[in-house]
Amino acid sequence: MAAPLATPPVFAPAGFAVAGEPSLPTPLRRLAALDYGLAETLILLGLPPIALVGAQDWHRWVVEPPLPPGVVNLGSSREPNLELLQQLQPDAILSTPYLAGISHRLEQIAPVLTFPLYVPEGRPLALATAALERIATLTGRAAAGAAVLAQMDATFAAARTRLAAVRDRPLYLVSVMDSRHVRVYGAQSLFQDVLARVGLSNAYQGRTNFWGFTTLGIEALDPDPRAVLVYFDPVPAGAMQALGRNPLWTHLPFVRSAQVHGLPAVLMFGAAASAMRFARLLADALAPQGGSNG
Repeated sequence: MAAPLATPPVFAPAGFAVAGEPSLPTPLRRLAALDYGLAETLILLGLPPIALVGAQDWHRWVVEPPLPPGVVNLGSSREPNLELLQQLQPDAILSTPYLAGISHRLEQIAPVLTFPLYVPEGRPLALATAALERIATLTGRAAAGAAVLAQMDATFAAARTRLAAVRDRPLYLVSVMDSRHVRVYGAQSLFQDVLARVGLSNAYQGRTNFWGFTTLGIEALDPDPRAVLVYFDPVPAGAMQALGRNPLWTHLPFVRSAQVHGLPAVLMFGAAASAMRFARLLADALAPQGGSNG
């Protein structure tokens, strides 16, 4: 998934599907991933992808877990290098409905396993968990999958305990787009699902797309005196400085009370690893013993 700050195209998502499974080798070993969330899931299971779209931007959007050396870069998620992918002879290709338009070409290379993580009626964290369990089964790593699920439960429980002191403060979760606009994450986002697991509420209760966000002018942020704003890296160059000169921004209660906190990058369209990273970073930023900036 390249350039997550660009609005993803809308597609008509299918159900949770596994295409071509009858002809799959067992267990799967050489897997290519055409989605960051599926790639991070493979890494959690101890079976990094042999190839990945957008590998050059992993450090910018995903960060954790680190991408192991040797993963072949397949180029843009919109136009992956199918010739290179064919040369690699993967056992299977992990994809999402985002690439449904080229699935017929992918199937000529290897069986395609499609995992919809973001769908109108779905919850990203639940779908990410289902994908993890399914991939663990197909790769013969059921024990590793169970360990990851236990790690998720422990991570959320620890964050919930650390964040108890701020449970009455609703959070705005945003990506800064420019000096006047933010992308706000709400219902149907991975971040919303994590908030529910750690006992916090979202200050934004408005509509979102099925990726779980909407873009607003900063004047549309509700001036709730209890609210805390959390923004994610990366931030466009000069945007925070420009916001600091914008009276619409400087008069918001969370700015006036210094309740603006920056977090390192977390993949907004991620899966289990991104969910755990978000919970840990949020606790580090907001818990009384944690650090914060803003």
